[in-house]
Amino acid sequence: MIKIHSRLLLTLFAVLISPHTAIAESDTREAISLTESERNLVLTEMRGFLSSIQEITMALSKDDMAQVSKSAKKVGMAEQQGMPKSIREKLPKAFKVLGMKTHKAFDQLALDAREMEDKQQTLEQLGTLMNNCVACHASFKIVQEK
Repeated sequence: MIKIHSRLLLTLFAVLISPHTAIAESDTREAISLTESERNLVLTEMRGFLSSIQEITMALSKDDMAQVSKSAKKVGMAEQQGMPKSIREKLPKAFKVLGMKTHKAFDQLALDAREMEDKQQTLEQLGTLMNNCVACHASFKIVQEK
C-alpha cells in the first residue's frame, strides 16, 4: 500500500512541476520585471514576512506575547523604509498597496499583542494579515529582467 501511495505522489509531483502542465500555461498572474538584485531584495522581504509569521506562531504556542510583538515589529513599516526608490517605481500600484497594508498590519499586530496580550485576537489578526500574502502571490510573480 505504501509503495502505491509513494508512486502516486511522485507521479503527481512530476506532473505538477512539469513546465508543460496546464497550471504553468494558465498562469495569469501579473509579471513584475526586476533586475536580479532587485528581485532578490523583494523576495528576501517576502521571506522575512514568512519567517516572522513562523516566529509569531511559535511564540503564540508558548503564550509569549512579547516575542509575538517583537517578531511582528521587525517586518512592520520601518522595514519598508529600506526599499530603494528604483524598485518602488517599478512595482504596480496594487502590489505596493498590498505591501503597505501588510507592513501596517504587522505593526498593528505588534502593538495589539504587546498592549492587549489577547492570543485569540492575535491569531485572528495573523489570519487576516496572511490574506494579503495569499492575494499577492495569487496576483503577481516576480521575474528577472532580460
